[in-house]
Amino acid sequence: MIERQTLKSAFLQREVILDFYFPPGIKSLDGLELLLINDGQDLITMDFERILSDLYEQDLIEPLWCVGIHCGVDRRNEYGTANVLNDKGQGAKAGLYTRFIFEELMPFIRKEFMISSFSHKSFCGFSLGGLSALDIAWNYPKEFLNVGVFSGSLWWRSVDQNDPSFSEDKHRIIHNEIKKGGFYPWLKFFFETGTLDETADRNNNGIIDSIDDTLALINELEKKGYDAAKDIRYVEMKNGGHNVRTWAIAFPEFLKWGWGKKID
Repeated sequence: MIERQTLKSAFLQREVILDFYFPPGIKSLDGLELLLINDGQDLITMDFERILSDLYEQDLIEPLWCVGIHCGVDRRNEYGTANVLNDKGQGAKAGLYTRFIFEELMPFIRKEFMISSFSHKSFCGFSLGGLSALDIAWNYPKEFLNVGVFSGSLWWRSVDQNDPSFSEDKHRIIHNEIKKGGFYPWLKFFFETGTLDETADRNNNGIIDSIDDTLALINELEKKGYDAAKDIRYVEMKNGGHNVRTWAIAFPEFLKWGWGKKID
């Protein structure tokens, strides 16, 4: 079910390792749904092949072609938000990473596997990779359907939180991107956080920042017009941490949410 290839990227100036996870019993990939996954190296640790096999064997999800994109050593610059650097100047290559996705990766996939089109494309990732997936999908909404964010680095901010001028409402970058964007009714969002994702509580409200930032982002999406019941799924993992073990437990829920087989 797995095939590994390497794509040399001119934008990123490195070789990108790609793991392709094929659905069983499919003769042609043309017209399938595609899921791009940031931090594809974590899929190996979580035994993603077994997760998919179990779901297919139980006939719980529709055929889905998954591509795990391994991160590079300069992860904190390649991931992030493409339009705005964070307070430490990180995310400087996020725009280049976006170009890699659309101008190198997608043409490579179509040519290598002789694909004319996909029925839908979706994007997900873990931690900073989740922020990256959300940022790319939000800025190119016509390209995607579902977005998955696991323990997303939604705290990504333009001003240091210890700066007296820091404001959650003004300086959380992806929240501002949502505020400035439009309403794209076909987009659906899946968010996962763990109650042990971290211990920091920036505003001393008794809620850890990762949960606080995620709930605040969901609130911004609702203000745009997204229905919390139909368009957004939020999973809060009790005793879940900021780690692959937790994401491995949550990932099947994401797959069933986005590609679950309809029960007649």
